[in-house]
Amino acid sequence: MKAVGVARFGGPEALDVFDVPDRHAGPGQVRIRVRAATVNPGDRYLRNGSLGANAPAPPYIPGMEAAGIVDEIGAGTVTDLRIGDRVMAVAMPTARGGGAYAEYVAVPARWVTRAPAGSSHAEAATLPMNGLTSRLALDLLGLTAGGTLAVTGGAGAVGGYAVQMAKADGIKVIADASPADEPLLRSLGADVIVPRSQDVAARIREALPDGADAVLDAAVVGSAQVAAAVRDGGAIATVLGEGSRAVSPAELRRRSLTCHMVFVPEYIGDHGKLERLREQAEAGDITLRVGRTFAPEQASQAHHLMEAGGTRGRLVLEF
Repeated sequence: MKAVGVARFGGPEALDVFDVPDRHAGPGQVRIRVRAATVNPGDRYLRNGSLGANAPAPPYIPGMEAAGIVDEIGAGTVTDLRIGDRVMAVAMPTARGGGAYAEYVAVPARWVTRAPAGSSHAEAATLPMNGLTSRLALDLLGLTAGGTLAVTGGAGAVGGYAVQMAKADGIKVIADASPADEPLLRSLGADVIVPRSQDVAARIREALPDGADAVLDAAVVGSAQVAAAVRDGGAIATVLGEGSRAVSPAELRRRSLTCHMVFVPEYIGDHGKLERLREQAEAGDITLRVGRTFAPEQASQAHHLMEAGGTRGRLVLEF
């Protein structure tokens, strides 16, 4: 089968197309004929070698979420899926065989659910991992209806899903945006929009003098930089990323703040959460956004664009 990966760790230019052995569904697994796989910021960590000893043998194949057609069900697998079903799924690049940048992927059945009705393969592929990341962040923060949430990076994939999920939960949302992104944030349901700036916490405090109940730092500004936006006794959730600075233990104690690091593998395998994402997409609570699609041979270009930042909607490889 055709797969995209790297023989040696490196930058976007290291990505290439390889012929690798076909994958097949083992017990408890389903195989998906992949039609679309998203390009996520986390994909760079397999590509550039940051995962180190956790990486499988070369070629190293990135990709954490995919959409396509079920074409094989492993012996003894308990699932309501059938051959030919349109599905979306989570994948793990560090697993044997690699990630979702391939024509076929075999994953545990609980990592798979039907694609939202009416969605394209590219649209469906943007939801599983990004959606679970947003859901986990909101669950960790534990806000209830009427609470206030500030979101950095609300125009991005994770931030955008978080804005919409929070609104569906009855939470008031404040988000930062550039002037060009304000219409998008309003369409996603943000109640208050503040200018994107180096001092985003101060902008949030201007809009919410008492501070937000919680902050989701989807832009990975750093919990130390956004802490001032949160009221004493509030909470911060930060998406794993590079360059963020943590709140000092002394400040956490002084202000009774709680900090959470969002590590999405905690939700992989929670089929109920995956199903909820599908239901919310079908209900219109979540908007599936594709920025641009690429052929496998254009993966290096897709990674260059991803690392440059500023893309609205996920970049997607189509197989």
